[in-house]
This record gives sequence, structure tokens and C-alpha cells, in this order.
Amino acid sequence: MHAACEQARREGRRLGFVPTMGALHEGHLSLVRAARAQAEVVAVSIFVNPLQFGPKEDFGKYPRTFERDRQLLEAEKVDLLFAPEPKDMYPAGAATCVLVEGMSEKLCGRSRPGHFRGVTTVVAKLFHIVEPDLAFFGQKDAAQAAIIRRMVRDLDMPVRIVVCPIVREKDGLALSSRNTYLDPQQRKQALALYRALMRVQTLADRGERRAAALIDAGKQVIAEEPAVRLDYLEIVDPDALEPVDDISRGALVAVAAFVGATRLIDNLVLQGVGEAAGPSLGV
Repeated sequence: MHAACEQARREGRRLGFVPTMGALHEGHLSLVRAARAQAEVVAVSIFVNPLQFGPKEDFGKYPRTFERDRQLLEAEKVDLLFAPEPKDMYPAGAATCVLVEGMSEKLCGRSRPGHFRGVTTVVAKLFHIVEPDLAFFGQKDAAQAAIIRRMVRDLDMPVRIVVCPIVREKDGLALSSRNTYLDPQQRKQALALYRALMRVQTLADRGERRAAALIDAGKQVIAEEPAVRLDYLEIVDPDALEPVDDISRGALVAVAAFVGATRLIDNLVLQGVGEAAGPSLGV
């Protein structure tokens, strides 16, 4: 993979990279299309990374649909597909990890200890293997994107991080590989996350600037769906992930909840006062 990517660079072609864990959906493909629009060569990785799963999480049952994924990527005219095995990425005796201190414990990192350390370790390795000019991530994983941006800045990695909008179903549910775990009833219940974000957006549009009031309103929406168990609903600075008291300068509203045994996440970006109007969900 490294040699193939190096060849593209030698030819002076810009390389765009989309790292995934497979089980591809339209959200992933939107990243691939963004890469195609901004780069001459598009590389995609499929690797279910064991380092970012906790001991009681779903690593063993995480959907693995490689042949279907490969066909989808061929249809999108992806140039390079990298699908290593865990033993390739983590050879025996590997003892090095990458940790963004102070951010990796925020949001999902609080309820999934070690998760973001696993993410930044594998992404750092993938960046060294591929050496892309541009790397594309989804806004749905907003905390992940912020932490990777910080890692790239702190370690002087010569890659530009491009964060692309959330892709949703018609009813608002954010696309996720884990949606395949949901039965039809749970699928309807999962919309509570989107409704909570929309309630926050509505109140913010009406002039509410107090984060505590917005959080309470969002939590009330979640509480109306007894089958949904809230993990967190927080309003934070989109870059540092620190809680904010007032949203006047813009903020990230992030939510995570369990629908049955399935943990789902979603978020929206609230624009600061005086900022140009635009789509507020998933930008």
C-alpha cells in the first residue's frame, strides 16, 4: 500500500484518503465522492480496529461485508483499497500508541475508556502508510474529527483533514453501520436522538443562548422515549470539546444513547451569532 501510494505521489497526483471500518453506507460513499472531487487518486482503507473497542463492546459482531464493500468502492472508481489484518497493523510485541491527552477523555471517550487512543493510534499508522494529501472524515463522528485534527496539528503531519456533512435518512436518522443492529421498533425509537437535536436547534433559533437550558430541553425529548437510555447530551466547543455555558460564539451539540443494546451517536453544529446562515445539522 505504501509503495502504491508513493507511486501516485511521484507522478505528482494529489492523494485523497478515506479510512473506514467497512460495512459501508451512503455516508461513507459521500466521503469517497468528496475525495474524488478534490484529489486525482482516491484510497480507501477497510479495517475493523480492535484497539478502539472495549472488552464488552461489539468488536466480534461488528458487521463485516468486505465483498459488498469492495463492489461499492469499485462502482465509485476508487483507485486503491487497503484491507489489512490486525496482525499486519499490530505485529507481535507492538507497544506504541498515540494519545491526544485532555481531549480523548471527552464525550465518547468518557464512557468508552481507551476508545480514542485506539482511533488516533490506527489513524496515525494509516497516515504513515498512505501519506495522503487529504483525509476525509464524517461530521457524525465530530469528537473523533476534532481529536484527529489536534493530533495532526501537534505531530506536524502533512495532511489536511476534511470533515464532510452527516448523511441522514429521510426521517433524520444519521446513517451508521450500527443501524443494522436495530429491529423495526428500535429503528423508530432511535429517532429520539434526532428529535432532541432538532428541539435544541429550534430553541437556539428562537434566541436561547444558555447551554444548560438547551441541554435540559434535549434531555426532555430523550426522556419521552423510555426505550432509549441516554449516555450523554453535551454542548461543547467544537475544537477543544470543552463544555460551554453560552452558545453565542457557536457550539457543538453532541448526543449518545443506547437503543436496546446498540449505542448510537449524533450531533449538530450551532452557528455563532452573526455567522453566515447555513445548514446547521452535520456541517
